[in-house]
Order: sequence, then C-alpha cells, then structure tokens
Amino acid sequence: MNTEAPDDLDDLDSAGSVPQESGRPTAEVTPELDGLRLDAAAARLFEGHSRSRIQQWMEEGSLLVNGAPVKRLRDLARTGDRLELLADAPEANWDVTPQDLPIDVAYADDAIAIIRKPAGLTVHPGAGQRASTLQNALLHHFPQTINVPRAGIVHRLDKDTSGLLVVALTPVAHTRLVEALADRDIGREYDALVTGAIVAGSTIDAHIGRHPRDRLKMAVTTAGRRAVTHYRVQERFKHHTLLRVKLETGRTHQIRVHLAHLKWPIVGDALYGGRVARGVGMSEKLRAALLAFPRQALHARELQLEHPITGELMHFTAEPPEDFQAMLELLRREERRNNAL
Repeated sequence: MNTEAPDDLDDLDSAGSVPQESGRPTAEVTPELDGLRLDAAAARLFEGHSRSRIQQWMEEGSLLVNGAPVKRLRDLARTGDRLELLADAPEANWDVTPQDLPIDVAYADDAIAIIRKPAGLTVHPGAGQRASTLQNALLHHFPQTINVPRAGIVHRLDKDTSGLLVVALTPVAHTRLVEALADRDIGREYDALVTGAIVAGSTIDAHIGRHPRDRLKMAVTTAGRRAVTHYRVQERFKHHTLLRVKLETGRTHQIRVHLAHLKWPIVGDALYGGRVARGVGMSEKLRAALLAFPRQALHARELQLEHPITGELMHFTAEPPEDFQAMLELLRREERRNNAL
C-alpha cells in the first residue's frame, strides 16, 4: 500500500471540517484540496489520523464520500465532496456509553492523561462486558475522546493488573503515541511477584501466540509473534522473588506467559499456574494468604514517554496497591522469622 504523502500532514491545520452528525466525524472538501488523492485530502481534514490509517479505513469501506464507500484508493477529492469517517469497529466509540465511574488521574493536560488503573477494572468493552470499563469512564470524564480511537486508550493492562497507562485526549496525540509505542519509545516497567527463587536477572526472547488448545490463554509458540521481556531481581524471599520487569514488546499477557514458561508463575495468576503455595517450612498464615490472593501480583509501576505535542520527556511512578504491599510485608515478616530461627 502506498503511504507516500506530499506534506507533513500532522503539522497542517484541518480545513473544511463540519459539525459531526450521528456521532461520526464529517468534513467537506475545500477548494485548496481539490484534485488531491482522497487519502491525502482526508488525512488533512481529519486531523490526527495518519495517511496510512486513512488508507486502511478506505480499504475496509469505512470512509464514505457523498454517502458511498470509496471505490479506489487513487480516487481524487473534488470541491464540495462530503466525507464521513466511520472508523473501524474495534476502535470506534459510537456504541460505548459514557459512565460516571471513578478514575484516578495522575496527570492530565490538553493532549494526554495518565491514569492509575486499579485491579479489577477492565480497560475496554468486549464480548463479555459492554459497560463499567475504563473506556466508558474516559468518555464521561474526558468527553472529547469520543473522536479518538478507543477513547484514547493507547495500550492496555489486563483486568486484574494495576498501575499506570497513558490516554490520548486528541487524535493527534493518539496517532503520535501509537507510533511511539510501535517504535518502542514508550518505557514500561512492572513489579511482578513470582513463585520461585530467582538468582539473577535476564532477558526472555520467545514468540507468543494463541494457546493451541485453550483459546482463553496465550502460550510460547514458534507460530506466534516475537516477544521480548527483560527482568531483574528486586527482592528475594525463600520461595518467591519480587522482579522488576521491562517490556520491549507488548503481546497479550506477555509478562504472565513468559514468566510461567520459565516455571515462575506470578503469584495469584490462576490462568497461568500461579495459584499455588508450596515450599518447605512455609507458615500456614503465608500459605493461606498466597492461596487467597485474588489476582495476579503484577503492577505497572513506571511509565516514561515523550509528550506527543511538546516533546518533553515525562516519567511517572505509582506504588503498588495495598493488597500487593500487604503480601510483600507478609513475605518479609516470614523471612525475618526464618532468619531468627
């Protein structure tokens, strides 16, 4: 697909935009855009969407010209043409209801917001859950995100993973953050409490794809996509280790799958074998607490990125929630007890 563009489209002001109808972005081709290819004209009119993204939507039939899908990518724009952007269904917000749900905003300006997501909050609606997600909450607290794919969600955290994520509040910010994520320019580090005594840090470079038998799980498989996870030891316990994990890629369940593959499942992770409490000399109190821990002990602690508009390098940190810290304190008390014997 040809993605050549005549100008730096991100730096151009939108021209000819008209009010949205039925919640969908619409625009009218102005005389200065007459004769341009439709993808180039649409990228100028719908500010913040890259030309390659516009081309993808054109191929999917999601860009209408005077009410009809574009027939050819090389069609030309003509003065007065009315463009309507349907956007691709997985990213659209039209069927997502804004909800006044509490969210913890660590930082916000006109372009981005940094959210501290609690464990138990689903990031965006899916087949099994259509409401009470972060996307529903964002559409209420930041109504401008109606015009941003997935209400500005750039990367996701699993429902039971806590911690930081960045949200784009404008189409321009979204496009640039998505590109930064693809270029691995957004730094993400996690705290992970695992079962197993790990001696030193290392890197896991193993492809991840859908599990061949259990469709709810991911697995290390040669048929998957390359996934790279770096980890280092933060704190050692007799039968457990607190790791600091850095993502180089961002596959579904990547940290959970990679660590479980090495037989170090994350504490509380029932899906990948972490709901266990084994170890010689473990107290019954610790054993019971490990078995009762209701989720994977995984927390997105640090987020580093370049601001998509100003270029400022930004760094955010969030301490783990109370349940995670309580488990660590219990492990520390167990260590002190063992050392005193």
